[in-house]
Amino acid sequence: MIRKALLTTAAAFVMMALSSIAHADTVTIVGNSTGSLSTATVSCTFNDTTNTFTFTVTNTSPFDARITSVGFDIGPGNINGFSGANVAGFTFRDGNLGNVAQFNGVDLDFGFTTGNSGNFNGGFPNNGIAPGQSLTFTVSGAGFGDNLTEEALCAAIYVRFQRVGTNDDSDVGRPNGNNPVPEPMTMILFGTGLAGVAARARRRRNKE
Repeated sequence: MIRKALLTTAAAFVMMALSSIAHADTVTIVGNSTGSLSTATVSCTFNDTTNTFTFTVTNTSPFDARITSVGFDIGPGNINGFSGANVAGFTFRDGNLGNVAQFNGVDLDFGFTTGNSGNFNGGFPNNGIAPGQSLTFTVSGAGFGDNLTEEALCAAIYVRFQRVGTNDDSDVGRPNGNNPVPEPMTMILFGTGLAGVAARARRRRNKE
């Protein structure tokens, strides 16, 4: 009875873990220069039937750093043919958004900017996302192709912060790589280990 319960628990754990891996669509953003003064989280969903990408940006910065631009570099070269709606002070831009400070060679394919310049490095802090606030954006277009996943799209984001800290610095952040997701095989082996523990407990009980 105990063994069956433990095996069932192990199997359920593995299934839940694999399910979470399949939907690992949230990334953490950390400023390249200012670090923990400029942080955000981004949650993404992608409908590959309608080629619709929806992402929510939450400003988690501890001070009054404002997020004033977001952009995506989803492939080599410049990929066009996207459309998106303007949202709460942010204007959708398809095409060249200018250079991305701190990340040479980045060619943004689409994005949202504040202010009138249309440049990723421009921006108007008063229209940006304040700490503790979230904003949801939607982009669609055939340019997404057939092989992109929401995890890959989420990992392609660049976020610009302005008015950072006491010096009113600006910064750019992207997924920091400190958000590891266990590989499926690792979780399977862990579940197998739990099953082994259950078997040993059963054998020990039978000997007593």
